[in-house]
Amino acid sequence: MIRFCLLLACLLLVNPTIQAQVKSVQTFTLKTPEILCEACKGRVETYLKRHDGLLEINVNFRKGETRVKFLSDRADIEQIKTAIANCGFDADDVTALPEAYQKLPRTCKKKSDGGGHPAPKIPPTLN
Repeated sequence: MIRFCLLLACLLLVNPTIQAQVKSVQTFTLKTPEILCEACKGRVETYLKRHDGLLEINVNFRKGETRVKFLSDRADIEQIKTAIANCGFDADDVTALPEAYQKLPRTCKKKSDGGGHPAPKIPPTLN
């Protein structure tokens, strides 16, 4: 009986410490319509990898979405949106930082600002 009581006491003391170490992982998808190529994707992924708490970053430039997986005790979605804006791109309702946007290559800028990706060349047809 004494062994059972000691075992029960040990389990009760260890259990709260185990639960305290569980971290909440969240996944969120952002709209990033200005990210249009591999260069833009690489720029955003490289910039976001520096931030603490981000586990996975997946930029899909064809769909205009960025999916992030992060630890909620180290980062939140507003910080991630701000980080993307600091990189020079719009993220959901957060607009790009003007200084960072000006540093982007011309091809990564909006068409309204004289940028954009060139249209693909269509090869001549053979008769």
